[in-house]
Amino acid sequence: MVSLPYSQACENNKQPILARLKEVFVGPGTALEVGSGTGQHAVYFAAALPHLTWQPSDHPASIETCRPRLAAAALANLAEPLVLDVADTVWPLTQADMAFSANTAHIMSWNEVEALFHGLGRVLSPGAPFCLYGPFSYGGRHTSGSNADFDRSLRARAAHMGLRDMDDLQPLAEDTGFYLESDTAMPANNRLLVWRRR
Repeated sequence: MVSLPYSQACENNKQPILARLKEVFVGPGTALEVGSGTGQHAVYFAAALPHLTWQPSDHPASIETCRPRLAAAALANLAEPLVLDVADTVWPLTQADMAFSANTAHIMSWNEVEALFHGLGRVLSPGAPFCLYGPFSYGGRHTSGSNADFDRSLRARAAHMGLRDMDDLQPLAEDTGFYLESDTAMPANNRLLVWRRR
């Protein structure tokens, strides 16, 4: 049996994320996932949310990681993954009904985070939700010692990485046509932010 790319974090957080997505992604439509990684979230959420077409995507350098798992799952509502560099001014899809991204904002550069919100502002319709999962800081303060350690380790790996602060995300969201609908505590000092397109 061929071993598939695997993330323990995806296994740990998929159930609590799904519980929240069931409350937010209520209508039929296309859900764009930005940064599908191993494809574990895509397969799990598509199977649990059959009213959606789940659209995986990832950066050109990472897109091949998700393909084996998506192909093995062969779910009717799981679309072929798209090559998506958020920094591109033209994205490979022009419209989505909702969007999801997990553990990406702290790996992207701040310019890429800005590009993510600008891009979603172009493809999401008014009223559409964008669920962003991960660890965040508030007012320059980390919510736990483990998050502070994680932030230091990210910045040591690459200067462009690091936990994003809500004091920076809120104005960016406002500038790109989103408002914060909810901020839900999740396991392991993570949050699930629901931004809504104005």
